[in-house]
Amino acid sequence: MHFKPTTIISALSTTLSAILVTTAVKASPLEPISDSFKHRFHSQLKKEQVPGGAFVIVEGSQILKLSYYGKRSKGGNLNVNANTVFRLASVSKTFAGSLASMLVQEEKLDWQQPINTYLPSFKLADPNLSKQINLGHIIGQSTGLMPNSYDNLINADLNIDKIISKFSELTPICNPGVCYSYQNVAFSFIENAIEQASGQSYEQLINQRIFKPLNMKTASIGFEAFQQQSNRAEPHVKTKSGFQKVKVKPNYYQLAPAVGVNASISDMSKWLMANMGAAPEVLSSAVIADITTAGVRTTKELHRRDWKHHLDNAHYGKGWRVYEFEGHSLIYHAGWVAGFVAQISYSPELNVGMVLLLNAESRSIAKLTTSFWSDVFKQHQK
Repeated sequence: MHFKPTTIISALSTTLSAILVTTAVKASPLEPISDSFKHRFHSQLKKEQVPGGAFVIVEGSQILKLSYYGKRSKGGNLNVNANTVFRLASVSKTFAGSLASMLVQEEKLDWQQPINTYLPSFKLADPNLSKQINLGHIIGQSTGLMPNSYDNLINADLNIDKIISKFSELTPICNPGVCYSYQNVAFSFIENAIEQASGQSYEQLINQRIFKPLNMKTASIGFEAFQQQSNRAEPHVKTKSGFQKVKVKPNYYQLAPAVGVNASISDMSKWLMANMGAAPEVLSSAVIADITTAGVRTTKELHRRDWKHHLDNAHYGKGWRVYEFEGHSLIYHAGWVAGFVAQISYSPELNVGMVLLLNAESRSIAKLTTSFWSDVFKQHQK
């Protein structure tokens, strides 16, 4: 039997079309929500005259929506793009929790070890109480110290070694592990444990274990690294005449685990996916389970302006917050440092996550985050 060439080509074309149809990626039910969020994001930032920002929404190991807005600096002509580097502020804590947990899983650290094992100079007014604070309390924000102890001295640009000596004047507000007590200075004590257990500097380890294997090309640690980025966002603070550009200060960069990471929205999509289980060779399921296990309850979170109508419960894990948001688990952390705000969150149940980065101190970040997750969970219940 003989076939005309045109008949064969037609048959192949039909077969190829069928294959393409059957292998086409199914549209995500979240696409309308992500489209709506993009519009809301741009409208909100324009309304509040926020100089610039970026967000990414991921589903599984795929980017569902990535968008950026505005300028790197108010009045400038350089646009924010996918590789513009922002300060992550306290979202940096999510990296510290992961690094410490990696070492715990490798039996190089133990959450029950006293922090004095690695930082013998740390003493409270009652030295016996300082001996009771362990690594788990440090990373889990349950040291019992007065909240934000000595952040004022970081603001005054005092050297960290001098600040550590000041802890000898403090008496805890509760026993370790009993109450929630958010810290930046004390949280960063974990750096001593991580460096001594790994034999590497904190910067070396985070590059080796996280940034490089995740191909986070613009991610870095510290003030100098941020200043060396040509494509970086500049910080802006709110004044009576609107947002005004300010200089980046090196003071909080002393606290690398708590506040020291810089990254672009493109980088943060990779970090988010890894935390959602897409890179088990970097973040194992054991590490993810460890850092997202609810620890001390954080009742103050239940009363935050934009969150109180959505949260049913709130705890701190290890470098992450663990929320119950309208009946669903939400893993979350936010950050603020002079002129920048950041937010990262994801739903383990839906395998959906989002990151927001702004180069200005705007409350819109909380409004945008809560509205997004409310829409996502409502969509899921349909």
